[in-house]
Amino acid sequence: MTPAAIESFFATLKAANPQPQTELEFSSVFELLVAVLLSAQATDVSVNKATRRLFLVANTPQKMLDLGLQGLESFIKTIGLYHAKARHLLQTCQILVDHYDGVVPGSREALQTLPGVGRKTANVILNVAFGEPTIAVDTHLFRVANRTGLAPGKTPLEVEQKLLKRIPPAYLVDAHHWLILQGRYVCQARKPLCWQCAVSPFCDFKDKTPAPFK
Repeated sequence: MTPAAIESFFATLKAANPQPQTELEFSSVFELLVAVLLSAQATDVSVNKATRRLFLVANTPQKMLDLGLQGLESFIKTIGLYHAKARHLLQTCQILVDHYDGVVPGSREALQTLPGVGRKTANVILNVAFGEPTIAVDTHLFRVANRTGLAPGKTPLEVEQKLLKRIPPAYLVDAHHWLILQGRYVCQARKPLCWQCAVSPFCDFKDKTPAPFK
């Protein structure tokens, strides 16, 4: 994609969705951290169903610690890998209580010391909670970046670094959401819906399937 095409690509996404938001439900930075940790290899829908109940009784690190492992697992057992996620979550809560007065830190370095928090999760927290222009490359974003020609790369880190260089600064804070939503609902893995894609004119993808006959 040329710089002009990239500008048009994001201008179109912004016009359609001026204030994109994460689909995870939360009301505090801690709740966001919990939701993101639980969302690994799980859908936002499944996470939201679990956290609606969980946050009613445990919306702080200490309250979550008070649940204990079995108590926490009882709320998140419908989510994949819930055993490991529960352990990591309680370890994270203990660190937050012991070292940060129960407050989620706002630096990448501190976030990535928390169990289960890698670069992608840290990027989500920094972007959504603290408004930093970070790009969290999940499977949807990775696909969109490569398929469209926006930022081809072989690894999530390579794609992230290219995106940070290629996306115009005016769009950078919201780009993470636009690209994930594009991949989730339009530029899908098996069959991209090119015929209903608003940014298709600016995309490098060659095998654009025509609209299905009705």
